[in-house]
Amino acid sequence: MGTLTTRVFNNGNSQAVRIPAEFRLDTDRVSISRNEDGDLVIHPLPAQRGTALMQTLQALSEVDDAFVAALEAEQRSSLPVQEREVL
Repeated sequence: MGTLTTRVFNNGNSQAVRIPAEFRLDTDRVSISRNEDGDLVIHPLPAQRGTALMQTLQALSEVDDAFVAALEAEQRSSLPVQEREVL
């Protein structure tokens, strides 16, 4: 790929660079640094999509089965029996 000229604009108190479609990044995070020549270098980081969900699912899989059974038993015993008319 060659070099393209693009726009720099303000986004709040930060500057942003419009990345043309030809350079689209398939990630939601990047690292940015300045090299010894003063050029800005952008490196895509692995996408973090779904990380929180995966961490929660892993934590849930580690929950003690006896604890879950005790919670379910308590819930069943605490529900009042409903009186209904016979059909």
